[in-house]
Amino acid sequence: MSDVISDASLRLAGSSAPQKCISRISLGSIALLLSCICALLLVSGCAGSDGQKDDTDIWSESKLYSEGTDKLNDGDFAKCGKYFEKLEARFPFGPYSQQAQINAAYCYWKAQEQTQALVAIDRFIKLHQGSPTLDYAYYLKGLITFNDDLGWLGKFTGQDLSERDPKAAKEAFESFKTVVERFPNSKYAPDSLDRMRYIVNSLAEADVIVARFYYQRGAYLASANRAQLVIRDYDRAPAVEEALYILMKSYEKLGMTQLSNDTARVFKLNFPDSQMLETGQRVKKERKWWQIWNQ
Repeated sequence: MSDVISDASLRLAGSSAPQKCISRISLGSIALLLSCICALLLVSGCAGSDGQKDDTDIWSESKLYSEGTDKLNDGDFAKCGKYFEKLEARFPFGPYSQQAQINAAYCYWKAQEQTQALVAIDRFIKLHQGSPTLDYAYYLKGLITFNDDLGWLGKFTGQDLSERDPKAAKEAFESFKTVVERFPNSKYAPDSLDRMRYIVNSLAEADVIVARFYYQRGAYLASANRAQLVIRDYDRAPAVEEALYILMKSYEKLGMTQLSNDTARVFKLNFPDSQMLETGQRVKKERKWWQIWNQ
């Protein structure tokens, strides 16, 4: 196509063949120059984004640890996490390495970087099973996955742990359980036990919510099955009160009169002061994870 255009231009301008060659050479040179400029700009841009100098590259292990600790004390959790992570990566066998892993996990947790926090604490647990701070490592992992901070929206709507995905709650339960069973004398064991109780009650509450949902939509067999699950798996949780009530009413709707009467008898025996038989509503006390639940 370039030949045709050049020939047409030559005919109009009355130019000779040597001028045609010069035209081609000039156009090619310009194209080459533009390509070089683009390439230089691209390389320059890459160097500006990835080639920035990291001031911490020349820091010693003690300097990194000191700066990370200062950021931790100042509440700059995102930066302190990065400092401790760099320390552990550059000095994996240094005297501050183990503590840096723990600190990095804590900083990332406080910075709400849950994924990075879990990576750091899981690495510590895997590599340091003989560490004297292993009890705290499991406790911290429980805190990271526990994540009871629902944010302003959760507080505004009144949402609690029972209304969220129970997977994280179960993982937190296992971490706290490890603290209680493997380190019964740990200073973190009492709080771990309280959190375990809270998680159990929340899981029971979640199943009661499902049972209530089924009952309200006329799926009485499904509501009875879910209520039985709560009674079987969480027999000491406060939610058992409503689970028994839903089970009784579900049996009644299914025409299972004898089972309904038996459940009512069990209900009155275990909850003699309950108002649910009259009102159909359970009185729930407002509690938080740090308050010991009634057993």
